[in-house]
Amino acid sequence: MAETDIWTIRAALEWTVGYLERKGDESPRLSAQWLLSEACGLSRIELYANFDQPLSLEERDVLRGFVTRRGKGEPLQYITGETGFRHITVKVRPGVLIPRPETEVLVSEALALLPAAPRPRARDEEVEALASEEAPEHEGAEEVAEADASAAAPGSVPEPDPLLVADICTGSGCIACSIAYEHPLARVVATDLAPEAVALARENATALGLEERIDVLACDLGEGIDAALLGTFDLIVSNPPYVPTAVLADVPREVADFEPALALDGGADGLAIFRRLLPFCARALKPGGAFAFELHETCLDDAAALATAAGFDHVRVVADLAGRPRVLVGRRAAC
Repeated sequence: MAETDIWTIRAALEWTVGYLERKGDESPRLSAQWLLSEACGLSRIELYANFDQPLSLEERDVLRGFVTRRGKGEPLQYITGETGFRHITVKVRPGVLIPRPETEVLVSEALALLPAAPRPRARDEEVEALASEEAPEHEGAEEVAEADASAAAPGSVPEPDPLLVADICTGSGCIACSIAYEHPLARVVATDLAPEAVALARENATALGLEERIDVLACDLGEGIDAALLGTFDLIVSNPPYVPTAVLADVPREVADFEPALALDGGADGLAIFRRLLPFCARALKPGGAFAFELHETCLDDAAALATAAGFDHVRVVADLAGRPRVLVGRRAAC
């Protein structure tokens, strides 16, 4: 469109769709909606409810920059700077792997391996309600209320122990943050070798108010974890580099050209990192503790055989949302 044309939302959307079609975008309308929503600060529904609204000059400039980047194949998530993941939104940026829908399945399986989160006791709720009421007016009522609250206080029943989780190769921190967000007893040690990933994972934990329960370490796999913690982990979860090297040649252009190879290449058979993680799990998990790994669909049978040969129990393969083998779970034998 010419500089002097009026850029309504409708016109901008159609122009963006046409441009991205010519650039080979596989989903040009979806991409256009996403970019226009971000440029205008509107939801996709609000775009269609405001088709005749003109874009400001600033919004036009922002949209042009977004469309140029998308036309070169850059992933939408890097352009907008965030993505939804399960029940949270995490920041993403170049140099760190973009969270995938199949990794949400990994988190589901990981959470299922932990004891269920405790439900609030009815008596605790009554005490909270009592504390919120106005102070009793008649003589002696205050002392009675304090005695009742003390008798029913949570401290009178032992609180559940925290659950210690390690998220190895944390990337954006989406797994660590989801587990901590969804399970109030989880305390997560997240590790990554890439400085960009460590910084982003810490940023996401802080943005979600989870920094007190997530400790992000810069190290190779689990090497930086305090030795005193080894043998005490309830769960080890990981989405390690797992794409077989030969398969990397066939990944989509926007993955190959923009996402870090360090987070993708799993070696000749896709299991190079997995083989290193199994001995770590044997040392770090407590008896009965569990692991959950996301792996390439072609590698799951071999990975299950390796885990079984290493002495892990209840080893099984879980399919992803598309029905492909994707997640391996198992437990350290209970003593």
